[in-house]
Amino acid sequence: MALELAPDDKQTNRFLGDCYTRQDKFSLAAPRWRAAGQETRATWFAAVRGEPYQIHGDIGRVPWLQMDPSPLVEASVNGGPPKRFMFYTGAPWLGMSAKVAEEAGLRAVAQQKIDYKNGTSWQYFGVADSFKLGGIELRNVPVEWSETDQDDAASGDGIIGTWVFYHFLTTFDYAGRSLILRRRTPEVARKVRADAIRAGARPLPLWLARDQYVHSTGSFAGSGPRVVGVNLGGVSECAALMKGEVAERLGIRTDYDRPLETFGHSHPTVVHPCYPAEIRLGNAVAREVYCNSAPQMRSDEYGFDTLGGFFHSFFKPYNITLDFTDMNVYVARGKAT
Repeated sequence: MALELAPDDKQTNRFLGDCYTRQDKFSLAAPRWRAAGQETRATWFAAVRGEPYQIHGDIGRVPWLQMDPSPLVEASVNGGPPKRFMFYTGAPWLGMSAKVAEEAGLRAVAQQKIDYKNGTSWQYFGVADSFKLGGIELRNVPVEWSETDQDDAASGDGIIGTWVFYHFLTTFDYAGRSLILRRRTPEVARKVRADAIRAGARPLPLWLARDQYVHSTGSFAGSGPRVVGVNLGGVSECAALMKGEVAERLGIRTDYDRPLETFGHSHPTVVHPCYPAEIRLGNAVAREVYCNSAPQMRSDEYGFDTLGGFFHSFFKPYNITLDFTDMNVYVARGKAT
């Protein structure tokens, strides 16, 4: 109805493009992204032929090569040698360095120039025949590459984003230092849920904002349950990041004398160390842990109000499962079974 009333409305077309993208209906998503003004994405998706993200295998379990500054796992592209990939639910697609893309014989079907950190970068988009992680292989996978993915040796050769993870029952086993991708079947889902509950987890709601941002409910400093981001993987020494006005409103101790110049969404920003008495995600709790307050962040940047988000360091004692069938998050202490 909204599209019929305003067929050229960019926001409506963006929402529809996102909806079709999540369902892997790229031929339907492409015209919506074009109408939303995102010509590069429309061209990319229109170039995907046949069924994307074809799953072969039942389970992929790979150990982490390192925990910090970002977790890395081994995976291969188009049957090539193993490469080191970071993973992050703050990223959408499967991305890689230009070198890996060249070695894999990838061909760009679309490209765009973006602002990146203190400069600019060219992004290229194509389709990989194969991406293999442990016992799981994905075929016909949309991919991105650039000279800056990754421009830091500690961050590996590429990045695995949420678009890959929502095709599976995905467990980020921080305590056991492994990444587990399971085919989404009713039998497997029942077992994983039962194991998580037995380990003390309770089902939390799971929502996606825009393309990839995972959200659930949690609390900062006694706020009570509120919407929060769940940012698994990536690079972050802080356990949580909260909006500046949230830290002020909740009376969280904040060190304004020691600002930290960093990057958020690949753009320069400034944050301040802060130390909430408690942060909580389900039964997972951290007290007086190092966090950041971001004065420039809006509490409604995704169209709804949030406190902020949980990040890499918070999750280290736990295993976290994202169930994209029943749309639940499970956070359990200890190693995954």
